[in-house]
Amino acid sequence: MNTQLINISKVWPNIKGIFSVPHSEKEYKNLVQYLDVLIDEVGNDENHELASVMETMGRLIENYEDQNYEINKGSVIDTLKYLMKEHGLKQSDMKEIGSQGVVSEILSGKRSLNIDQIKKISEKFHVSPAVFI
Repeated sequence: MNTQLINISKVWPNIKGIFSVPHSEKEYKNLVQYLDVLIDEVGNDENHELASVMETMGRLIENYEDQNYEINKGSVIDTLKYLMKEHGLKQSDMKEIGSQGVVSEILSGKRSLNIDQIKKISEKFHVSPAVFI
């Protein structure tokens, strides 16, 4: 076994709950909580030392959701519009994202959601942040 695998085998028992594929709703929810903490830490900094960890967790969550939830595979904008419609919300109700002008630009595809906005609207709609990534 090479040195990297030996090092991984030593720390694996302590981190396997974070980096293992979730097989239950409880494991999935724990992973989402870890991702929320990482989003707070990393923010929009793609050069942050934990940015790739955040991406890995997002992929694990996304894979679980793909297998266990019926999520519309439309664009992020389509998903946001769908959730707004389901909750009876208008652009002016989406203050978490920003001004009505900012919301309009996002819904028209002229602007992308940032990490802070994703965190806030995922909490608002009680969905994983991975839905908007």
